[in-house]
Amino acid sequence: MGDAATVPDTRLLDTFPKLLRHHAEYRGDRIAMREKDLGIWQSWTWAEVAAEARDLACGLAVLGLKRGDRVAVVGDNRPRLYWSICAAQALGAVPVPIYQDSAAEEMAFVLEHAEARIAIAEDQEQVDKLLQIKPDNKALEQIVYDDARGLRNYRHDFLHDYQAVLAKGRDFAAANPGFYDAEVARTKGADISTMLYTSGTTGRPKGVMLSYDNVLITAKNALEREGLTGDEDTLAYLPMAWVGDHIFSYGQALVAGFTVNCPESSATVLTDLRELGPTYFFAPPRIYESILTTVMIRMEDAGWLKRRMFKYFMDVARRSGTRILDGRPVSFADRLLYWLGGLLVYQPLKNTLGFSRVRLAYTAGEAIGPDLFDFYRAIGVNVKQLYGMWEASVFITIQPDGEVRADTVGTPVTGVEIKIEPSGEVLFRGPGVFLEYYKNPEATAETKTADGWVHTGDAGFFDADGHLRIIDRAKDVGKLADGSLFAPKYLENKLKFFPFIKEAVAFGDGRKHVSAFINIDLEAVGNWAERRNLPYGGYADLACREEVYDLIQENVEQVNRDLAEDSHLSGSQIRRFLVLYKELDADDGELTRTRKVRRNFVAERYGTLIEALYSDAVTVPVETEIRFEDGRTGTFRAELRIRDVETYPPAGPAAQAAA
Repeated sequence: MGDAATVPDTRLLDTFPKLLRHHAEYRGDRIAMREKDLGIWQSWTWAEVAAEARDLACGLAVLGLKRGDRVAVVGDNRPRLYWSICAAQALGAVPVPIYQDSAAEEMAFVLEHAEARIAIAEDQEQVDKLLQIKPDNKALEQIVYDDARGLRNYRHDFLHDYQAVLAKGRDFAAANPGFYDAEVARTKGADISTMLYTSGTTGRPKGVMLSYDNVLITAKNALEREGLTGDEDTLAYLPMAWVGDHIFSYGQALVAGFTVNCPESSATVLTDLRELGPTYFFAPPRIYESILTTVMIRMEDAGWLKRRMFKYFMDVARRSGTRILDGRPVSFADRLLYWLGGLLVYQPLKNTLGFSRVRLAYTAGEAIGPDLFDFYRAIGVNVKQLYGMWEASVFITIQPDGEVRADTVGTPVTGVEIKIEPSGEVLFRGPGVFLEYYKNPEATAETKTADGWVHTGDAGFFDADGHLRIIDRAKDVGKLADGSLFAPKYLENKLKFFPFIKEAVAFGDGRKHVSAFINIDLEAVGNWAERRNLPYGGYADLACREEVYDLIQENVEQVNRDLAEDSHLSGSQIRRFLVLYKELDADDGELTRTRKVRRNFVAERYGTLIEALYSDAVTVPVETEIRFEDGRTGTFRAELRIRDVETYPPAGPAAQAAA
């Protein structure tokens, strides 16, 4: 399978420091990482990465890091932070990545709970938060920073420049030539490799303890199933604290030996994506939507000839593109038209998107809209869905090539078993099953059985083709007052399939009908409004406009038409909605850092609005304090509209089920 050194024998190379040393020896002159800095891509070979990780590990040893200690790592995706993870692991310490946008209070919880002795931070922003936390944290002893800008006059004995730590490490390595190799040799596959904190959807985050065996074997199995090699290029732009980035940008990269690329900043990701053209890519549905929305907005401003050509060849692509990608038969005429469309439309479009070289692209986390999914596959981008979770080291199922559909998440990955409980909950076990939650045996016992089965908390079933279909979180599945099934996440995902809807929260358990909060997508709706010469002063102003309500009502009623075709969910059509006056925000506690809705928190904060949805009211007064981006606060007063929407009788199989 490709390069012989692509997937090394993980029985011998059973930890990441060992793998790094292996790649330095066998492919030392190949590019391991790149980072865009000041508009220029900088690169490091495997030999250079291995040397720096060794010096950093020795420098951390000088600072007092010992086997079993925890090391916090916080910042954007930066090569030195990834190397810090490996350096800590080389000494038998446990890296604990933290979300870079965490507020000081959130960061303080993780640092205290993990009992991290050393923190490695990207820049002044992260250092300032750590300095705010340190006086109340008994465990935190040393802070290392990468970017020195703004820190010149910081005078703390425990604060160390990354370069100074490297210098200490080189001196230490010279004086103790066998130290590093001996420490690496002591690491074993069964050891704890990392501790990743969950997003905390329903409470405090939990520290998920993963061994090297968990991450390495799972990464290797997925690589082999998908035929990925050491020749891949991937873009590391999602939070380092998220388990997906840890697998894609660290675990699989070190197992296969492919190249990881770090963007200049979060603001330049789409530009850097186009410049780089990765071969292997992961994004949640919202990113695919954002990328496509940008292109479609530009297309609407194009000349009539270009718009006509785009529409014609996209019709060809929808008819034939997915069939060609899946290896199914297509008529000679359609194949010829598709080839011509590739020259005139699809390839230029993929270049604009940054997908011209993509061999494999994943999406997960939320359901992806069928239209969005089909669009990418129709133009030849091999986007597939996977199903995973922190406690699985990500991979549970992947869609097999040739069996890719928008309504399933595929079949079990190598070594993974899945069973469905009578309650409908999905359980799994396999090589990626986490060891335990750190300092939380009760939660571990609730999630993981004695024989290794893990409760996912998701409700789902296998279809006739053996593909897993996830409906909702098992605990969130309820019933309306008339007994109809209510699956809020499923409804919310269907609403978010539309580019004008950024977030949605559905209500209905025990109620007579389903209602919803809507967050509009400011960029998409803003562009829509500007093309119609509709003035607005910001999100709150735009969200209140009658024309925007009309737009969102069309989307909600389309969801209801789709639900009318579903025998399970035709009774849970949405009757009323309102557009919230503000975007749900992680900083306000309404979303997790991975943008999952904190459902209970939202229900408590907006209880008055929820009750209004279940009354006869057509407006509801709102008066609340809001915080602006510059830190100022003000009072927002408005009359929010409530819209009734049309519902539809069950059709087809749904009508038979209702009868």
